[in-house]
Amino acid sequence: MHERDAVSPEADVDELRIEGALRPRVLDEFVGQERVREQLSLVLHSAQRRNRAPDHILMSGGPGLGKTTLAMIIAAELGAPLRISSGPAIERSGDLAAVLSTLQEGEVLFLDEIHRMARPAEEMLYVAMEDFRVDVVVGKGPGATAIPLDIAPFTLVGATTRAGMLPAPLRDRFGFTAHMDFYEPAELERILHRSAGLLGAPLDEDAAREIAGRSRGTPRIANRLLRRVRDYAEVRGDGQLTLANAHAALELYEVDALGLDRLDRAILDVLMNRFRGGPVGLSTLAVSVGEEAETVEVVAEPFLVRSGFLARTPRGRVATPQAWAHMGLTPPPDAAFGAAQAAASTVGATGTDGATP
Repeated sequence: MHERDAVSPEADVDELRIEGALRPRVLDEFVGQERVREQLSLVLHSAQRRNRAPDHILMSGGPGLGKTTLAMIIAAELGAPLRISSGPAIERSGDLAAVLSTLQEGEVLFLDEIHRMARPAEEMLYVAMEDFRVDVVVGKGPGATAIPLDIAPFTLVGATTRAGMLPAPLRDRFGFTAHMDFYEPAELERILHRSAGLLGAPLDEDAAREIAGRSRGTPRIANRLLRRVRDYAEVRGDGQLTLANAHAALELYEVDALGLDRLDRAILDVLMNRFRGGPVGLSTLAVSVGEEAETVEVVAEPFLVRSGFLARTPRGRVATPQAWAHMGLTPPPDAAFGAAQAAASTVGATGTDGATP
């Protein structure tokens, strides 16, 4: 396992199989996203009463927040088959036509990372979503002919981590749009207790609170850290998922009290000690920590920005006063935010002269 995997919101094929055993099956079992659940329940129940397929549904939000789980729940609540595909897998309009032409009436089609679909396929999807028809082009050049092909009414559930990259014509064809927020620690604790029960590993309240606090607001990370704590408890501990075993396991996997891991701390360390807090360009920062620029920008940076440790400016990335305080460092007078600002921020946050209460 790559060092980054402990708190990465992405999941590989093996982990997706493990997640499948922990997913809730019905809407009432889904924890968190209260407003989305209530709105979605109305959409589904209204469609069932009218005996029609519900409007197409778009879900946006970061990876690991439950978009795929909700798509499976939607199909289960409707009692309909579920077809799963992804935007990158649909490279040509013919790929999409092959999927759409084989759908059963009322079937739910889930397209993950829908913003990465090829443009010709997007244009075909517009007609399919509105008129339940696809135009299959036969031949090439001036002699090409478009043959309209009716398809069964279906419900498209699209998921995207970058809603801003969706073309407006596609976005407007969804009847219901849901944005998935990051989870509160109390919600993650409920998820952890449920998952621990399914894994046959009862979890102490204190241990659940500790894991939830380091899970970056993401259920996928919470469940992953739970499994690492269970492994540690079984191999090096007493087999119990206690606070002591949770502390020891998370320290071993280099996940600190706020959820920062080795890469996060390496970025902040380089930014502060080598570049005096910034600003510094993304590619320079990535080379300095030995990672690809995309890894820094997509995997590490969103959490650092959301947590207030990193600021993105037109001139580059800058360490914030909270970052200097968390790393136990004093910013130089000429740092981007300045030592005085950092000191003021620390006083405001702790109510003291900067010492930890």
